[in-house]
Amino acid sequence: MPTSVLFIGGTGIISWSCVKAALAAGHQVTVLNRGQSRKRPVPDGAELVVADMHQPGSAAAALAGRSFGVVADFISYTPDQLQASVELLKGRTGQYIYISSAAAYRRWGLQPITEGTTLANPYWQYGRDKIACEEYLVGLIRAEDFPATIVRPSHTYDAAYIPTLGEWTDIARARAGKPIMIHGDGTAQWTLTHAEDFAFCFNALIGDWRAIGEPFQITGDEALPWNQIHTELAHAAGVPDPRFVHVPSDAILAADPDEGAGLLGDKAHSVTFDCSKVRRLAHGFRQRIPFSEGARQIVAWYDAHPEYQVINERYDRLCDSLVAKYA
Repeated sequence: MPTSVLFIGGTGIISWSCVKAALAAGHQVTVLNRGQSRKRPVPDGAELVVADMHQPGSAAAALAGRSFGVVADFISYTPDQLQASVELLKGRTGQYIYISSAAAYRRWGLQPITEGTTLANPYWQYGRDKIACEEYLVGLIRAEDFPATIVRPSHTYDAAYIPTLGEWTDIARARAGKPIMIHGDGTAQWTLTHAEDFAFCFNALIGDWRAIGEPFQITGDEALPWNQIHTELAHAAGVPDPRFVHVPSDAILAADPDEGAGLLGDKAHSVTFDCSKVRRLAHGFRQRIPFSEGARQIVAWYDAHPEYQVINERYDRLCDSLVAKYA
């Protein structure tokens, strides 16, 4: 049944496709954000409310007197941010969908990962913050029957986002004939999910009472080694024979703690996911966009938008330094 949906965020890598899917399903969609997105403008048919959810009073004034059938929170990254959003909207929605992350999972246990896999991430603060947010919500569910649904995406991308460490820098290096740095030996199996495939499953959770009080992970079926992920991007960019240099993840951590934490706490591990739980609600789901097609979408988008072809000079220097050491 169509309902009113408030997207907190709504113009990000994942949420933009979810907004479009909700509109296509006939929902009345409101998007609350700062109104600054240029890559992904608010889709036609959605109401834009300009406010900053992380500034006290800004969202409260913008949403005064309003309630929604469903709230989808894509931008609460810490417990303090989540608590402020929940307290503002508690009693004003029938379902609060919180976007957590598969980075919350302990990565070195049994595969495939399910919703019952232990939550633990000693390496990456981002993952620990998502765990703390989930613990806060679970406490509300148990104590107050708060109508929360927890969603855990893994690595999700769209045409305007390159899902590698260097992003456009990696493609620029490939086109320039420079080696691309790949963490580990490049054989770790990694699950990439196109945002449109994610949105299909996410849309099935909107307004479904069976999803309330439950966690769901949403990913595609395809798990590719990092060597192949980089090869697909290079081929899409017109580079038939890309050069790779493999660098240990802990060496990247030592050289750049910000980049390395996300590797050891997430991308350095082979992971597969069992998404049968969400498929019980998202009937007929199948991964429609393999990464071979997604890579072509990415390169086509960036070639059509050269203003976003930005080389990260810091990352480029990091690659040059580590490639020289490990080539």
